[in-house]
Order: sequence, then structure tokens, then C-alpha cells
Amino acid sequence: MTQVERDRLVTLKKAKKRLITQREAAGELGVSERQVKRLLKALKQRGDQAVIHGLRGRPSPRRLAEATQRKAVEILSDPIYRGFGPTLACEYLGNKHALPVSKETLRKWMIEAGLWKAHRRKPEQVHAWRPRRSRCGELVQWDTSEHDWLEGRGEKIYLIFMIDDATSRLHARFVRHDSTAENMRALWSYVELYGRPLAFYTDKASLFQTAEKRRRDEPGVDKDPVEMPPTQIGRALGELGIAWIAAHSPQAKGRVERGFATAQDRLVKGLRVAGACTLEAANAYLEQEFLPWWNETLTVQAANACDAHRPLGKQHDLAASLSHVVERQVSNGYTVRHEGKIYQIERGDVRTGLRGATARVEVRLDGSIRMRFKDRYLRIEVCQQPLSAGSSQRPAAAAQPRKVPRAGGRSSWMNGFFARPGPTLKQAIAIANATS
Repeated sequence: MTQVERDRLVTLKKAKKRLITQREAAGELGVSERQVKRLLKALKQRGDQAVIHGLRGRPSPRRLAEATQRKAVEILSDPIYRGFGPTLACEYLGNKHALPVSKETLRKWMIEAGLWKAHRRKPEQVHAWRPRRSRCGELVQWDTSEHDWLEGRGEKIYLIFMIDDATSRLHARFVRHDSTAENMRALWSYVELYGRPLAFYTDKASLFQTAEKRRRDEPGVDKDPVEMPPTQIGRALGELGIAWIAAHSPQAKGRVERGFATAQDRLVKGLRVAGACTLEAANAYLEQEFLPWWNETLTVQAANACDAHRPLGKQHDLAASLSHVVERQVSNGYTVRHEGKIYQIERGDVRTGLRGATARVEVRLDGSIRMRFKDRYLRIEVCQQPLSAGSSQRPAAAAQPRKVPRAGGRSSWMNGFFARPGPTLKQAIAIANATS
């Protein structure tokens, strides 16, 4: 019997002994006078048990069958569901095993079976809160995670994340390397799908920012920063009219960091259940299962319904901008050297001012090479490099085997040198006169 029930019993006994009226008892108990009469009648029949609810101790008619509990525990005991929490396990039981169970009921079952350990969440460090941007496309947070996504079942892969700040809409893809080319491919797919956002928010990795070169012993506080040239991605963003903002700490781009925390829990387990062992299988699950779930469940509505993304214009060429660009000087013979090769500009593309000028060489993502001078692309072809002066077509002579010195480490070439017969004085004079 609880303390509340004891207090109710004291009030009812006072009313039974006529120490207080039934109206006063009803006021103390918060019930009607009619209910007080029922309780006094039950008190006379059942004694002190009248204040205890009659359904206490009985199983609920809505209680799930024991067979359902055993089946759920058996499924979640499989190693493939290792580490699943009650919420995620509840979703998989309903979607894949047609076993609808509430997450709180499943939590109790998992705790009883030893599949889940209840723990209190530790208080997190509080950082200054920044409100979301008002429109979709105003700011997109961009980062890469090198987590063990396949849990050792395949090659190491990386996950590139692009999450909108206003709506938390996610665009992602798995890649083999966290390189400039792979990040450019991810940027290409994002721009083709949604358009050009106003700004990207990233960390200060070397992919996005060129670091100033300084000696280790050189102080950096007393020297003014030097403006460094942009990286390939920085140049591409500038050509596409997209601003780049650098985050000074991981907490500053907390939306993408929290997104990685969610993906490292749910996405890893989803890939495990799907049996993904390759990059292609991981991307298939990501595009068909995880991204639709994320964008339907975790996104929010922007404060302003207007979309800030801008379409690509006629002046924008994704293939040209999203490539490795270098500048090379055109020689007097209208050739350009790049990566150890000589490229000849076709005669029909030779124009005034091309000789000695600077041409733009684009190594595109598909491996092709294009060359542009001002606003016009030039037709080029690889030409055979001429042999340098003094080079010979004869094959190099085979290397002579190195003579191994005798034991002791001293050379023997001076042995008997002075014992060799030399020319006489008369012969030496004759030789000298003949050569002079």
C-alpha cells in the first residue's frame, strides 16, 4: 500500500466514525460524495483493501504474448544486430520482421535479456547556440569522415557529407579517397541535383585552404599573414560563384558533426544488416535506404520557404571548373609542356598573341586534358619529344662487374708499380718532342 492510499484510508475511517462529513471527505479525496459512499461500502465489505485498485497485480489485457517477446529477443540476439539500441531495433523489427513493438516495451525486454544496459546520459559541454539560416541553400556544411564504415568487411572508404544548415537536408556519398577529385565529384553531384548554394562551410583542411609555409623556429604572431593562392576546390567555388567560409573549431560546424555521430551509429548498422562489403554496395544502400530515411525523418522546415539555390548559367561549365587547372606558357613553336609531355597546338587554332602567352590547362575528372587560351579552347595533340644533343641511339653498354677488394680492405693496383720497365731518358725526350 502506498502513502497516498494510506492517506485515503485515514480519511475514509474518519468519515466512517462520523468525525467528518462525507462532503468534507469528498473534498479531501478529490472525488464526489457518491464515490465516497461507494468507498465506505467497500471498506465495510473488504476492509482496508478497499483503497487499493482492483486491477493491481493482474496482467494487462493489452499485454503482448510471451511468444512475441521470445521471438523479438531471439532476433535481436543475432550478431548482426550487435549494439542496436531500442529505438533502432524497434524500427528494424517492424520493417524487416513484421513485428510491431513499441520502443519502451522493447527496451524492457532488451534489458531483461541483457541485450541493452540502461545508463544515464552524461551532460554535454554547452557551446554558444547559433540559429539556423532562414532559407535552404544559404549555407551548406561540408566535411568528410574516415570512420570504419564497413567494420572490416571490405576496403577502407570515406563518407563525404553535405548538410543544409536551414533544413538539415543531407547529400552524401562514399568514396575511396578523401582527395580533391572525389570532393569535386561530390560537389558536382550536389550542384546538378540542387543548384548552386550561396556558401559552403568547411574546416581548414588543405583541400580548401593553402597553408602559409613557415620555418618551425619562426614566430607567427609578429608577422602579417600572407595571402595564399586558392586551392583547386577554392578556385572552382570562385568560378561557380559560391562563397567559402572556414570554421575555426569542430563545434562551429556542429550540425555536420552531429550528423556524423548519427551516421556512425545507424548507417554502420544498416550496412551490416544489408551485408554491404564493397564501395558500390555501400553507395547503393546509402542512396536507396539511408538518405531517403534521413530526408524524410530528420529534416525540418526552413523559416523562409524561398530556396536560395541558384541554377547554373550559360557561363558555368562544371567540367571545366571542377578539374585540376594549371597555367603553362606557350613556346615559340606553339607547344606546351605539362607533366613531362609536350602538347602541340594545331595550326588551325594558332592566333595572334598566342606565342609566349599563358594558356590554361585543365586535367578533367575523366582524365582528359583541355587547353584554353582566353575564352577559346585549343585543339592539341601529344608530340614525340626530340632527343637531346649528345644522346645516342646505341643501347647502353652492360655495366662491368665491380671488383671485390681483397681481404684486409686495401686495393692492390699499386702492387709492382715501380717494378714495371719505363722509357729511358732519350726515349722520353723523343716522345715529348713528338707531341709538342
